[in-house]
Amino acid sequence: MPSVWIDTDMGFDDLAAICVIAASPQHHIAGLSLIAGNAPLDCVARNAAGAAHLFDWRFPIHLGRERPLLNELETASYVLGPRGMASIGRHLPEAELTAATMPAWQALAQYIKTSKDGIHILALGPLTNLALLALNEPELVKSIDHLFWMGGGIGGNHTAAAEFNAAVDPEALAIVLNSGMSMHMVGLDTCRQCLLTHDHVTNLRQIGSDKAHIMADLMAAYVNIAGPQGRMACYDPLAAAALIDPALVNFKPAHVTAELHGQATRGMSVIEWRVPRKAKANALVSTQPDAGAALKLITESLARSCQ
Repeated sequence: MPSVWIDTDMGFDDLAAICVIAASPQHHIAGLSLIAGNAPLDCVARNAAGAAHLFDWRFPIHLGRERPLLNELETASYVLGPRGMASIGRHLPEAELTAATMPAWQALAQYIKTSKDGIHILALGPLTNLALLALNEPELVKSIDHLFWMGGGIGGNHTAAAEFNAAVDPEALAIVLNSGMSMHMVGLDTCRQCLLTHDHVTNLRQIGSDKAHIMADLMAAYVNIAGPQGRMACYDPLAAAALIDPALVNFKPAHVTAELHGQATRGMSVIEWRVPRKAKANALVSTQPDAGAALKLITESLARSCQ
Protein backbone atom coordinates (compact mmCIF):
# COMPACT_ATOMS: atom_id res chain seq x y z
CA MET A 1 0.00 0.00 0.00
CA PRO A 2 1.56 3.34 -1.03
CA SER A 3 2.45 5.69 1.79
CA VAL A 4 1.88 9.45 1.70
CA TRP A 5 3.68 12.12 3.70
CA ILE A 6 1.63 15.31 4.14
CA ASP A 7 3.15 18.77 4.70
CA THR A 8 0.51 21.25 5.84
CA ASP A 9 -0.31 24.64 7.34
CA MET A 10 -3.57 23.21 8.66
CA GLY A 11 -6.49 25.31 7.51
CA PHE A 12 -9.89 23.73 6.89
CA ASP A 13 -9.14 22.69 3.33
CA ASP A 14 -5.87 21.11 4.56
CA LEU A 15 -7.87 19.13 7.14
CA ALA A 16 -10.32 18.02 4.46
CA ALA A 17 -7.43 16.94 2.21
CA ILE A 18 -5.88 14.89 5.01
CA CYS A 19 -9.25 13.22 5.57
CA VAL A 20 -9.42 12.38 1.85
CA ILE A 21 -6.06 10.59 2.02
CA ALA A 22 -6.91 8.93 5.34
CA ALA A 23 -10.13 7.53 3.84
CA SER A 24 -8.38 6.05 0.80
CA PRO A 25 -8.19 2.25 0.98
CA GLN A 26 -5.18 2.34 -1.36
CA HIS A 27 -2.99 4.69 0.72
CA HIS A 28 -1.79 5.22 4.25
CA ILE A 29 -0.37 8.34 5.86
CA ALA A 30 3.24 7.88 6.95
CA GLY A 31 3.49 11.19 8.78
CA LEU A 32 2.53 14.83 8.95
CA SER A 33 4.82 17.85 8.98
CA LEU A 34 3.61 21.30 9.96
CA ILE A 35 4.59 24.64 8.47
CA ALA A 36 3.60 28.21 9.30
CA GLY A 37 1.37 29.66 6.61
CA ASN A 38 -2.38 29.97 7.07
CA ALA A 39 -1.53 30.81 10.67
CA PRO A 40 1.56 31.01 12.90
CA LEU A 41 3.10 27.66 13.73
CA ASP A 42 1.71 27.48 17.27
CA CYS A 43 -1.81 27.91 15.87
CA VAL A 44 -1.12 25.36 13.12
CA ALA A 45 0.03 22.92 15.82
CA ARG A 46 -3.11 23.63 17.87
CA ASN A 47 -5.30 22.79 14.87
CA ALA A 48 -3.29 19.63 14.18
CA ALA A 49 -3.67 18.54 17.81
CA GLY A 50 -7.44 19.02 17.70
CA ALA A 51 -7.77 17.17 14.41
CA ALA A 52 -5.58 14.29 15.62
CA HIS A 53 -7.77 13.96 18.72
CA LEU A 54 -11.05 14.14 16.79
CA PHE A 55 -10.05 11.67 14.08
CA ASP A 56 -7.78 9.46 16.20
CA TRP A 57 -4.76 9.97 13.96
CA ARG A 58 -1.92 7.62 14.91
CA PHE A 59 0.78 8.80 12.50
CA PRO A 60 3.63 11.00 13.78
CA ILE A 61 3.37 14.79 13.58
CA HIS A 62 6.51 16.91 13.22
CA LEU A 63 6.96 20.64 13.70
CA GLY A 64 8.54 22.57 10.86
CA ARG A 65 9.88 26.06 10.44
CA GLU A 66 8.12 29.05 12.05
CA ARG A 67 8.78 31.50 9.21
CA PRO A 68 9.77 31.63 5.54
CA LEU A 69 13.41 31.25 4.51
CA LEU A 70 14.10 34.99 4.14
CA ASN A 71 11.02 37.02 5.04
CA GLU A 72 8.70 37.60 7.94
CA LEU A 73 5.60 35.42 7.94
CA GLU A 74 2.41 36.70 6.31
CA THR A 75 -0.61 34.66 7.36
CA ALA A 76 -4.15 34.36 5.98
CA SER A 77 -5.75 35.57 9.22
CA TYR A 78 -7.43 38.37 7.26
CA VAL A 79 -9.53 35.64 5.60
CA LEU A 80 -9.42 32.67 7.98
CA GLY A 81 -9.48 34.45 11.34
CA PRO A 82 -7.04 34.16 14.24
CA ARG A 83 -7.36 30.36 14.51
CA GLY A 84 -6.53 29.82 10.85
CA MET A 85 -9.75 27.79 10.64
CA ALA A 86 -13.05 29.65 10.97
CA SER A 87 -16.35 28.06 12.05
CA ILE A 88 -20.02 29.00 12.16
CA GLY A 89 -20.30 27.08 15.43
CA ARG A 90 -18.10 24.35 16.83
CA HIS A 91 -14.33 24.21 16.48
CA LEU A 92 -11.86 21.34 16.69
CA PRO A 93 -11.46 20.09 20.26
CA GLU A 94 -8.68 21.44 22.42
CA ALA A 95 -5.93 18.85 22.79
CA GLU A 96 -2.22 18.61 23.53
CA LEU A 97 -0.03 17.95 20.51
CA THR A 98 2.44 15.16 21.11
CA ALA A 99 4.86 16.28 18.44
CA ALA A 100 7.75 14.06 17.42
CA THR A 101 11.15 15.46 18.37
CA MET A 102 12.68 15.28 14.88
CA PRO A 103 12.33 18.53 12.88
CA ALA A 104 10.10 18.35 9.83
CA TRP A 105 12.76 18.35 7.09
CA GLN A 106 14.73 15.62 8.87
CA ALA A 107 11.57 13.55 9.28
CA LEU A 108 10.88 13.94 5.57
CA ALA A 109 14.42 12.76 4.82
CA GLN A 110 13.94 9.75 7.10
CA TYR A 111 10.67 8.90 5.34
CA ILE A 112 12.35 9.01 1.92
CA LYS A 113 15.25 6.84 3.11
CA THR A 114 13.09 4.18 4.73
CA SER A 115 9.92 3.99 2.61
CA LYS A 116 9.56 0.63 0.89
CA ASP A 117 6.32 1.30 -1.00
CA GLY A 118 6.95 4.47 -2.96
CA ILE A 119 7.59 8.05 -1.89
CA HIS A 120 4.57 10.31 -2.26
CA ILE A 121 4.41 13.78 -0.72
CA LEU A 122 1.32 15.96 -0.56
CA ALA A 123 2.26 19.59 0.17
CA LEU A 124 -0.61 21.88 1.13
CA GLY A 125 1.12 25.08 2.23
CA PRO A 126 4.27 27.13 1.68
CA LEU A 127 7.15 24.89 0.58
CA THR A 128 9.62 25.93 3.31
CA ASN A 129 10.03 22.45 4.82
CA LEU A 130 10.55 20.92 1.37
CA ALA A 131 13.11 23.61 0.51
CA LEU A 132 15.07 22.86 3.69
CA LEU A 133 15.02 19.20 2.73
CA ALA A 134 16.35 20.05 -0.75
CA LEU A 135 19.09 22.29 0.65
CA ASN A 136 20.25 19.68 3.16
CA GLU A 137 19.71 16.52 1.09
CA PRO A 138 20.03 17.61 -2.57
CA GLU A 139 20.52 14.09 -3.94
CA LEU A 140 17.90 12.45 -1.77
CA VAL A 141 15.01 14.57 -3.06
CA LYS A 142 15.54 13.26 -6.58
CA SER A 143 14.26 9.88 -5.42
CA ILE A 144 10.79 11.26 -4.58
CA ASP A 145 8.29 9.49 -6.82
CA HIS A 146 5.62 12.20 -6.70
CA LEU A 147 5.26 15.58 -5.04
CA PHE A 148 1.74 16.95 -5.36
CA TRP A 149 1.57 20.60 -4.33
CA MET A 150 -1.48 22.80 -4.08
CA GLY A 151 -0.08 26.17 -5.02
CA GLY A 152 0.85 28.57 -7.75
CA GLY A 153 -1.15 28.78 -10.93
CA ILE A 154 -2.34 31.49 -13.26
CA GLY A 155 -3.26 34.68 -11.40
CA GLY A 156 -3.34 35.25 -7.67
CA ASN A 157 -5.40 35.44 -4.50
CA HIS A 158 -2.97 36.70 -1.82
CA THR A 159 -1.89 39.40 -4.26
CA ALA A 160 -3.11 40.24 -7.73
CA ALA A 161 -0.28 38.14 -9.19
CA ALA A 162 0.54 35.49 -6.60
CA GLU A 163 -1.25 32.53 -5.03
CA PHE A 164 -0.94 32.42 -1.22
CA ASN A 165 1.25 29.34 -0.74
CA ALA A 166 3.70 30.61 -3.36
CA ALA A 167 3.63 34.20 -2.10
CA VAL A 168 4.41 33.32 1.53
CA ASP A 169 7.81 31.82 0.65
CA PRO A 170 8.72 32.28 -3.02
CA GLU A 171 12.39 31.45 -2.32
CA ALA A 172 11.28 28.04 -1.08
CA LEU A 173 9.26 27.51 -4.23
CA ALA A 174 12.27 28.45 -6.38
CA ILE A 175 14.49 25.98 -4.52
CA VAL A 176 12.00 23.13 -4.91
CA LEU A 177 11.45 23.87 -8.60
CA ASN A 178 15.21 23.76 -9.21
CA SER A 179 15.85 20.70 -7.02
CA GLY A 180 14.92 17.95 -9.47
CA MET A 181 11.86 16.87 -7.46
CA SER A 182 9.05 15.38 -9.54
CA MET A 183 6.33 18.00 -8.94
CA HIS A 184 2.65 17.95 -9.88
CA MET A 185 1.44 21.53 -9.34
CA VAL A 186 -2.30 21.81 -8.68
CA GLY A 187 -2.82 25.51 -9.24
CA LEU A 188 -5.25 28.15 -8.14
CA ASP A 189 -7.04 28.40 -11.48
CA THR A 190 -7.66 24.64 -11.62
CA CYS A 191 -9.01 24.50 -8.07
CA ARG A 192 -11.43 27.32 -8.86
CA GLN A 193 -13.15 24.97 -11.31
CA CYS A 194 -14.02 22.55 -8.47
CA LEU A 195 -16.47 24.15 -6.04
CA LEU A 196 -17.81 23.34 -2.58
CA THR A 197 -21.30 24.65 -1.76
CA HIS A 198 -23.71 24.73 1.17
CA ASP A 199 -25.36 21.62 -0.29
CA HIS A 200 -22.13 19.76 0.50
CA VAL A 201 -22.29 21.18 4.04
CA THR A 202 -25.86 19.90 4.44
CA ASN A 203 -24.97 16.45 3.14
CA LEU A 204 -22.04 16.22 5.55
CA ARG A 205 -24.12 17.32 8.53
CA GLN A 206 -26.78 14.70 7.77
CA ILE A 207 -24.28 11.95 8.65
CA GLY A 208 -25.17 12.88 12.22
CA SER A 209 -21.92 12.06 14.00
CA ASP A 210 -20.02 14.44 16.25
CA LYS A 211 -17.21 14.54 13.69
CA ALA A 212 -19.66 15.38 10.92
CA HIS A 213 -21.26 18.27 12.83
CA ILE A 214 -17.87 19.83 13.61
CA MET A 215 -16.65 19.40 10.05
CA ALA A 216 -19.92 20.82 8.70
CA ASP A 217 -19.55 23.94 10.88
CA LEU A 218 -15.98 24.36 9.63
CA MET A 219 -16.93 23.71 6.01
CA ALA A 220 -19.81 26.20 6.20
CA ALA A 221 -17.43 28.96 7.34
CA TYR A 222 -15.04 27.97 4.56
CA VAL A 223 -17.79 28.16 1.92
CA ASN A 224 -18.86 31.54 3.34
CA ILE A 225 -15.46 32.95 2.33
CA ALA A 226 -16.83 33.04 -1.23
CA GLY A 227 -19.55 35.47 -0.19
CA PRO A 228 -23.29 35.34 -0.91
CA GLN A 229 -22.95 32.99 -3.87
CA GLY A 230 -21.63 30.25 -1.55
CA ARG A 231 -19.42 28.52 -4.12
CA MET A 232 -15.91 28.15 -2.73
CA ALA A 233 -12.92 26.67 -4.54
CA CYS A 234 -11.94 23.21 -3.34
CA TYR A 235 -8.21 23.87 -3.02
CA ASP A 236 -6.25 21.33 -0.98
CA PRO A 237 -8.76 18.45 -1.29
CA LEU A 238 -8.41 18.61 -5.08
CA ALA A 239 -4.64 18.11 -4.74
CA ALA A 240 -5.32 15.12 -2.48
CA ALA A 241 -7.80 13.70 -5.00
CA ALA A 242 -5.24 14.15 -7.80
CA LEU A 243 -2.65 12.24 -5.80
CA ILE A 244 -5.08 9.36 -5.29
CA ASP A 245 -6.21 9.38 -8.93
CA PRO A 246 -4.12 11.59 -11.26
CA ALA A 247 -6.67 11.02 -14.03
CA LEU A 248 -9.03 13.38 -12.17
CA VAL A 249 -6.90 16.36 -13.19
CA ASN A 250 -5.29 17.12 -16.53
CA PHE A 251 -1.58 17.96 -16.25
CA LYS A 252 0.77 19.39 -18.86
CA PRO A 253 4.56 19.62 -18.71
CA ALA A 254 5.77 23.19 -18.22
CA HIS A 255 8.67 25.21 -16.91
CA VAL A 256 7.66 27.11 -13.77
CA THR A 257 9.66 30.03 -12.39
CA ALA A 258 9.05 31.67 -9.03
CA GLU A 259 9.21 35.46 -9.34
CA LEU A 260 11.42 36.72 -6.51
CA HIS A 261 12.03 40.39 -7.24
CA GLY A 262 9.03 42.11 -8.81
CA GLN A 263 7.48 44.81 -6.65
CA ALA A 264 3.97 43.88 -7.76
CA THR A 265 4.63 40.29 -8.87
CA ARG A 266 6.78 38.73 -6.11
CA GLY A 267 5.59 35.16 -5.51
CA MET A 268 4.02 34.83 -8.94
CA SER A 269 4.47 31.43 -10.58
CA VAL A 270 5.46 32.19 -14.16
CA ILE A 271 4.44 29.25 -16.36
CA GLU A 272 6.16 28.62 -19.67
CA TRP A 273 4.08 26.07 -21.55
CA ARG A 274 6.26 26.01 -24.66
CA VAL A 275 8.47 23.10 -23.65
CA PRO A 276 10.94 21.92 -24.73
CA ARG A 277 11.20 24.65 -27.37
CA LYS A 278 11.55 27.55 -24.93
CA ALA A 279 12.58 25.79 -21.71
CA LYS A 280 12.99 22.40 -20.09
CA ALA A 281 9.99 21.19 -18.12
CA ASN A 282 10.45 21.18 -14.34
CA ALA A 283 6.85 20.41 -13.34
CA LEU A 284 3.56 18.95 -14.46
CA VAL A 285 1.04 21.78 -14.12
CA SER A 286 -2.71 21.29 -13.77
CA THR A 287 -5.01 22.69 -16.42
CA GLN A 288 -8.53 21.30 -15.92
CA PRO A 289 -10.16 18.97 -13.39
CA ASP A 290 -12.91 16.46 -13.88
CA ALA A 291 -14.79 18.48 -11.29
CA GLY A 292 -17.74 16.14 -10.90
CA ALA A 293 -15.64 13.03 -10.38
CA ALA A 294 -13.20 14.86 -8.10
CA LEU A 295 -15.98 16.25 -5.90
CA LYS A 296 -17.54 12.79 -5.69
CA LEU A 297 -14.26 11.31 -4.44
CA ILE A 298 -13.73 14.20 -2.00
CA THR A 299 -17.23 14.23 -0.50
CA GLU A 300 -17.45 10.44 -0.22
CA SER A 301 -14.03 10.41 1.47
CA LEU A 302 -15.11 13.08 3.95
CA ALA A 303 -18.27 11.11 4.68
CA ARG A 304 -16.22 7.97 5.45
CA SER A 305 -13.88 9.95 7.69
CA CYS A 306 -16.82 11.42 9.60
CA GLN A 307 -18.74 8.19 10.22
